[in-house]
Amino acid sequence: MLIKDNYNVLQSLGCFGINLGFEDKTVEEVCKDNDVDTYTFLTVVNFTMNGSVREINHAKLSVDTLMRYLKASHTYYLGFQLPFIRRELTESLSVYDPMAKIIIDCYDEYASAVTNHMKYEEENLFPYVEALLRGERNRKYSVADYERNHTQTDLILKELKTFIIQYLPPDKQRNNQLMATLYDIYNNQEWLALHAKVEDAIFAPAIELVEKKLDESSTTNIFGNSPAVASEDDDLSEREIDVVKGVVLGLSNKEIAENLCISTNTVITHRRNIAKKLDIHSAAGLTVYAIVHKLVDVKEMR
Repeated sequence: MLIKDNYNVLQSLGCFGINLGFEDKTVEEVCKDNDVDTYTFLTVVNFTMNGSVREINHAKLSVDTLMRYLKASHTYYLGFQLPFIRRELTESLSVYDPMAKIIIDCYDEYASAVTNHMKYEEENLFPYVEALLRGERNRKYSVADYERNHTQTDLILKELKTFIIQYLPPDKQRNNQLMATLYDIYNNQEWLALHAKVEDAIFAPAIELVEKKLDESSTTNIFGNSPAVASEDDDLSEREIDVVKGVVLGLSNKEIAENLCISTNTVITHRRNIAKKLDIHSAAGLTVYAIVHKLVDVKEMR
C-alpha cells in the first residue's frame, strides 16, 4: 500500500537495497530482511512523499542506513541517470542545429558539476562519517563543509531547460522526443533537489549529533552562510562584455586577462559580477546570451 499511490517511493527502495517482490510482508519485516533500520527508512520515505517531515528524532536515525542510502543514490545518479539523459539529448537534437552543441555543452557542464560534488562527498564526507562512527573526530573538518554547492548545479540545470524551451528552433520530427527528454530533465531536477534536502534535513543533523557526542565543547554554528547579494544593475559594462566574449571563445581566465591587459583576479571579479547581473552561471549560458544579444555570430562558432 505504501507504493501503490506513491510511485516515487520506488527509487528510494532501490537506494535502500530493497527489491520488489516482498509479497504481503509489513514494512518492518521487509526492512529487517534487508538489514535496513525501519525508522530511518520511514523517515526518508515520508520526506520523499511529502517534501518535509514535521518532527524527526535525529537521535533515532541509523547513520549506517543513511550512508547506505546516499552511496546507492550516487551510484544510480552518476552511473545511470546522467548518461541516460545525455543520450536522450543527443538523439533528440539535430546535429545541423548550431544550438545543439551549446545545449550539450551546458548539460556536460551541469553533469560535471554534479559529478564533482558527489565525488567530493565520496572522497571526503563519507570517510569522515565512517571515522566518526569509529569514534575518531577530525577537528579540521565538519559535516557542514560538504553542503555549499547544491544550488549552483541546480542553477545550471535551470539554464539548460531555458535553452531548450526558448531558443531551440522547432522541429516537428524531433519534437516528441525532445519533449520527452525535457520531461526527464524536469524529473531529474526534482530528484536532485530532493536528494539535497534529504542530506540537509535528515543526514546532516544526524551527523551533527554524532559530532557533538564526540566534541561536547563545540558550540559553533557550522551552518552559518551569508546569502549572496545580487547587483541591481543588469547592464554589462564594456569590459564585462569583453570578458563575456572571451568566455564564448573558450579562453581561460588567464588568457582573457592577458588579452585585456588586466589581472586574472580582475577577470574573476568581472565574471562574478556578470553572473550576478545576468543570473547566468555557466559558460554555455553566457554563450547563448552573447548570441541572443548579438555579441557574437553563431556562424563563427565551431
